[in-house]
Amino acid sequence: MDKIKIEKGTSTEEQIVELLNSAATESDDQSKVDCLIKIQELIIHKEPGLLDNFVDEITAFQHDRSADVRKTVVGFIEEACKVDQELLGKVMHSLQLLLNDTSIAVLKRVIQALTQLHKVTLQWLAKAKSVTGLMESTWNMLNQMKSQIAKMIDHDNDGVRTIAVKFYEMIIISQTYPEPDSVRKENEFSLEEVPLTLKIARPRKLEEEAQLMIEDLMKYHGSAHISSANLMACMGSLTHIAKSRPQFLDRIVTAMEMLHANLPPTLSKSQVNSVRKHLKLQLLTILKHPASHERSGNIKTLLADLGATPQEINKALPSPEEIAKYPRRSERAEDSKSGPAAKRRKIEVDAVPLNRENTKEKALSITEEFIVQHLSTKKATDLVIDALPRITNNMPPHFSSTYTPVSEAGTPKQIRHVARLLASQMTNVGIGPGVDQVGYTPKMGNDFEDDDEEMDDGVSAVSPRFRDGDDPAKPGIAQIPPQVQIRARQRALKLAEIVKPLTPQMNESMARSALQRVLKAERTAMLGGVAANRQKILASLATLFSGDFKDLVVEYIMSDPRSRIELAFSWLYEEYSMVMGFCHQSTIVKDEYRQSAIDSYSSVFCSLVNELKKQTDLKEREMLLSRLFHESPHIPEEGVSILRSMLCEDAKLVDISIQIVRQLVHRPTKQLVYLNVLLEISSHEVEEVRSAVLSCLTDLYDRGALRRVIEDYAVMYLKFLLLEEPPALLCGPEKGRSEIITTWTEEITKACLYLFLAILHSNEKLIHELALVYVQANADIKRRILRMVEGPVEGMGMESPELLKLVETCPKGAETLLIRIIHILTDKYPPTHALVDRVRNIYQQRVPDVRFLIPVLNGLGKKEVLSVLPKLIKLNPDVVKKVFGRLLGTVGDSSATYPSPLSPTELLIALHNIDSTQCDMKTIMKATSICFMERGVYTQEVLAVVMQQLMDQNPLPTLLMRTVLQSLSLYPRLSGFVMNILQRLIVKQVWKQKKVWEGFIKCCQRTKPQSFAVILQLPPQFLQELLNTSPDMKTPLLEHVMAFTDNQRMHIPKLTMDVINGIAQFQAEAEDITNEDSKDKEMGSPEPMESAFHGDIEPPAPGET
Repeated sequence: MDKIKIEKGTSTEEQIVELLNSAATESDDQSKVDCLIKIQELIIHKEPGLLDNFVDEITAFQHDRSADVRKTVVGFIEEACKVDQELLGKVMHSLQLLLNDTSIAVLKRVIQALTQLHKVTLQWLAKAKSVTGLMESTWNMLNQMKSQIAKMIDHDNDGVRTIAVKFYEMIIISQTYPEPDSVRKENEFSLEEVPLTLKIARPRKLEEEAQLMIEDLMKYHGSAHISSANLMACMGSLTHIAKSRPQFLDRIVTAMEMLHANLPPTLSKSQVNSVRKHLKLQLLTILKHPASHERSGNIKTLLADLGATPQEINKALPSPEEIAKYPRRSERAEDSKSGPAAKRRKIEVDAVPLNRENTKEKALSITEEFIVQHLSTKKATDLVIDALPRITNNMPPHFSSTYTPVSEAGTPKQIRHVARLLASQMTNVGIGPGVDQVGYTPKMGNDFEDDDEEMDDGVSAVSPRFRDGDDPAKPGIAQIPPQVQIRARQRALKLAEIVKPLTPQMNESMARSALQRVLKAERTAMLGGVAANRQKILASLATLFSGDFKDLVVEYIMSDPRSRIELAFSWLYEEYSMVMGFCHQSTIVKDEYRQSAIDSYSSVFCSLVNELKKQTDLKEREMLLSRLFHESPHIPEEGVSILRSMLCEDAKLVDISIQIVRQLVHRPTKQLVYLNVLLEISSHEVEEVRSAVLSCLTDLYDRGALRRVIEDYAVMYLKFLLLEEPPALLCGPEKGRSEIITTWTEEITKACLYLFLAILHSNEKLIHELALVYVQANADIKRRILRMVEGPVEGMGMESPELLKLVETCPKGAETLLIRIIHILTDKYPPTHALVDRVRNIYQQRVPDVRFLIPVLNGLGKKEVLSVLPKLIKLNPDVVKKVFGRLLGTVGDSSATYPSPLSPTELLIALHNIDSTQCDMKTIMKATSICFMERGVYTQEVLAVVMQQLMDQNPLPTLLMRTVLQSLSLYPRLSGFVMNILQRLIVKQVWKQKKVWEGFIKCCQRTKPQSFAVILQLPPQFLQELLNTSPDMKTPLLEHVMAFTDNQRMHIPKLTMDVINGIAQFQAEAEDITNEDSKDKEMGSPEPMESAFHGDIEPPAPGET
C-alpha cells in the first residue's frame, strides 16, 4: 500500500491520528514501523503535550506480530519517559510484558531501554515530595525486571549476555557514591541525588545491591566458559567502573591479574590474541587514572607481560601533579569514617557479604608474601621438574601467541609477579597459608548459588551466581600440589548426585497418569470440599505440560462445558501468568517453554474456542463463547482471526459475534484491532453478515466512538473506485469472495460504497467526498453510484446545509449526481424555497441544463415553466413523462400541498402553442400523446375545456384537429361536442388553414354519419374538395340526403346538391377557387408537417384507452 500522505495544514493531532490508523491497518511491517517513528517524532520533538493522549494507543502495538514494531514501541516508551517521567507508571507494565518477549532483538532492546529508565525512575522518586502508590508499584515492577535481567547474564544468547553486562555497569555506577577522583560524565546519576528519607529506595539498600552486583560481575569475568565477546565487554565495563568509582579499583585490578593467569580454556587462538590485546588497552586506561598509582607496580608488570613497551607504559602514567591532587586511599578511608553521616551511609562490615571478597584478597596477599619469602632458585627448579611430566608433547596452539619473553627475570619485581600469579591459583583452589589464616573457603561446586543465608540484614541478592567460576578441575589451569595442610570442609548434600534421572518415556507416562487421576477425581474432590484446589492443580499441570496433555484437558472440559468452564478460565489465567512472568513455577520450567509461553496461551485459547464452536447442539454455546472472549485475560491474534471467521463463515454465530466485537472494541489497548475486524467485513458479499456489521459500525459512529477511524476507512474504500483495477483488499475469505476480481463488476463496486453510504446520513459532509469521486470515476461506476444513493440520500432532507452547499458548489462533472439526489428528495415531498432558489441560480449562472429544473418544477412560477417547456419536451420520452407527472401531480405527494404551477388544461394548451421554431412538430405531438395517456387527469371534461379554449384562438393551433381526433378516440361520448366544434370551424373558415382543413376532413370521416349534417353546411366548392379528398364519403352522403323528405331537401342549396350528385361543370370552378385560396393561405399557413395526420391519429391500443 502506498505510504500515507499528510495534507499540508493538518494539525499535529490529526496527523498523529492518521498515522495511527494507517499503522493499525497496514499489512507491511516496515510501513507500520515508519508510521510509528513519524508519530514519535511528532509527539516527542514537536508536541510533547500530546504524550498523555496517545501513549495508550501506541503501547497497544506491543502485541503486534512484528518484532520490529515491538522494538519501535520500546524505543518510543524510552524517549517518552525521558520527556515526561510521570508516564513511568503507565508504561512499566508494558516493558515488563515485553521483557518476556520471545524475540531476542526485542529482549535486547528492552534491556537497553531499562538501562536508561532505571536512572530516570530513581530521579523521579528522588524529586518527589511524597511517594504515591503508583510510584511504589512502579518501583516494585522495576525491581522485578532488574532481578530478571540480572539472571540474563547467564542467558543462552551471547548478545543478551553482553547487554546484561552493560546493565550491571549502570546499576553499579548509579547505586554507589562517587569519590573525589571519580571520572564523571555529564548528568551522571549517583546515590548523592537519592535522599535518605526515600523509604522505598533506601540509599543503603541500593549500595548493598551494587556491592553484590560488582562481586557477581567480577566472578563472571573470571568464569571458565565465558565467551570472548562477553569477556571483552565485561573488561570494558569493569574499566569504566574503576574510573567512575575508584573505590573498586583495587578489586578490579586483582580480577584482571587473575584473568591474565587463568584465561578461559574455551578460547581459540585468535580469540586469545584479541582478549590479551583488549586487556592491555583496559589496563593502560586504568593506569592513566590518578587513583591507580597505589597499584601501578602490579599494573605495569601485567602490561609488560602482555607485550606493552616501556614507552607505552610511561606515556599512560599520570603526572606527579595529578597524583598529588588526590590523597591516598588510606587517608580517604579515615576521612570517610569521620565525615558527616548525611554525606554518605557507611556500609557496616558485618551487614553485607562483601567481607567474603575482602577475605579472598587478604588470603591472596598473605599467600603472595609467603611465596615471595620462600621462592628460591632451587624451589623454582623443583616446581618446573615436578610439572614436566604433566606437559603435553605438543605445544598448545595459543601458547606461541600468548607467550612473551621475561625481560626482568630474576629481579625482585619479577619474582613478586610470579608469586602473585601462583598465589591467585592457589587461593582459587583453596590452598596456601592465606586460606588457613583468614578462613577463606572457595566454592568447589556451583559458584553462583544464592547466598542469601550469608546476609544478616535480609538483603536478597539481585544477580544470580554463575556456573564454573572457580572450578579446580578446569582445563588449562595449572594444578599446584598442596604444600600445607588443607582444612577439612563439609560438603553440602546435592540431590542430583544421589538420584537417578527418569527416562523421557517414563517421565511422560507418569505425568499422564497423574493428570488422568486428577481428571477422574472430580466427584471425590467435590465431596471432600477441595474442588477449588483440584481446579488449581489441573490448571497448573496443563500449563506445565504440552502437546497431548493439553488436548486431554481440552477434551475433558468440552465433555461438559457448562460446569467446567471455570476450569478453562483458571487454565487460561495460569497460562497468562506464565506469559507475564507472574507464576512461581516459571523458574523451574524449561527455557524453551518459557520462550513459547505466548504460543502456548494462544494455542489453549484457540483450542477452547474451536471446540466450543463445534458443539452445535449445546444451548449455552453462544453464552459460553461470549464469556470466553470477554473474561479471558488476553485475546491473541489467532483468537481475533477465529472471531473474524465466526462473523464470515458461520451464519448462526453472526449475531453473537457482533455482540462480542461490540464489547471488545471498547477495550482501549486493542480497540483498533477489533474495530478493524468490523471494518474488514463491512464489505462482505453475504447480505446478512454485511447488514449486521454495518448496523454495528453505524451505531459506533453515531456514538462518536472511533468516529474518525470509521470515516477514514469508509473514504478509503470509496476512493478505491478511482483505481484502474479493484485492489486485492476487496477479495478474500473474510470478504466472502474467494477469487481475485480484476474488473469493476456491479458487486465489487457496491462493496466500496456500503460503509460510506451507511454513515452518510450521520455525517452529511461526506456528500462532498462522494461528488469528488463521482467526477473522476468512469461511466459504469457512475451509473452504479446513481443507483445506490437513493436510500442513504432520502434521510438528508432538502433543508440540509450540506446539500444546499453542494448545489451551490457542485463540482464540474457531478451534475448528474446532483440531479439524481434532488430527484430522490423531491419525489415524495415538494421542494423547499431555498432549494428552488439555488437550483434556479445554478441553471441560470453555471449550468444551463434544463434537467436541473425538473426536480423543482413544482416550486417554479408559471412563466418559468412555460419558458422552459420547449426544452423539457425535447428530452428522453421517459424523462418527459416524469416531467409531466410532476406537473400533473401524478408523482409524489407534492400536488396535495403545493399545486403545480400549471393546470392540466394550461399544460396541454401550452404544448399546442409552442412555436415550431423552438421545437419541431413531431416532438410536440409526442408530448401531447404523453398527456393523453394520463386519463386520470385528462378526463373528457378537461379535454372539452382544452378544445373549447383552443377554438377561441386565432389563428387556430396546427395540432387542434389532431387533439380533437385523439379526444374522440379516448372518449366517444364527446362526439356531440365534436360536431359543435366542426360547425364552429366552418364558421371560422377552416379551409383557409391547410393542416387544420386536412384534420377537419379526417374528423368528418371518423364521425360519419353524424358529420353529414355538418358537411352539408360547407360551401359547395369546399364540399366538392372534401368529396374529392374522401371519395368514399360521396355515396353515403348521397344516401343520407336521399333519405330526407322532399321538404327537407328543399332546404339544401342547389349547388350543394349538384356537388353531391356529381355535376361536372362546377368542379373546375371549385378547383380554381380552391387553388386561389391555397395560394393565399400558403404565405401565412404554418409550415407543413410530415405525418401530421397520417398514422398519428389512430385510436390508441386497447390497453391505452
